[in-house]
Amino acid sequence: MEFVEVVNQRRSLRSFAPVEVSDAVIKNLAAVAGLAPSCSNKQPWRFVFVRSPAMLERMFATLAPGNANWAKQASLIVAVWSQADLDCRTPDGRDYYQFDTGMASALLMLAATEKNLVAHPIAGFDPQAARQVLALPDGVRVITLIIVGGHTQEISSALADWQVKAEKERSARMAFEAFASIV
Repeated sequence: MEFVEVVNQRRSLRSFAPVEVSDAVIKNLAAVAGLAPSCSNKQPWRFVFVRSPAMLERMFATLAPGNANWAKQASLIVAVWSQADLDCRTPDGRDYYQFDTGMASALLMLAATEKNLVAHPIAGFDPQAARQVLALPDGVRVITLIIVGGHTQEISSALADWQVKAEKERSARMAFEAFASIV
């Protein structure tokens, strides 16, 4: 698949079909994410790949109700975490860890898409509860959870009306002029 095809195919869908996510697939997703650029090559991203049914159930309990309804069909949850001291801080106080971790996460999601998996990042979860479930150290930030699974054309009955609409058609994208300029 060409890169632009992967980017165009990537969608944050919510109708999942069960799929086996092997160790080899997980290691490939991590390897692709690990190729992301980072400030001074510090590579601040950290991922926990949650696949066991018992741990998935514990992670589902950390999700906001609007996400828990559909995410329970996931085959994998990738907890993305980091902390400021893993990356650069500029003299004027800018921390890069979230930016660098975001780039690695984007590559991971594109790699999942290339493997015909849906990788849907969410903000609707309790980061402290997720940190506790995963036994992560105090002070780290769980930045996002990426819900991963196969896709089904059958729309999940757990979805709200607006979510059903988003399953059927890609959300509108801003015009170039709304987010970019040439000077």
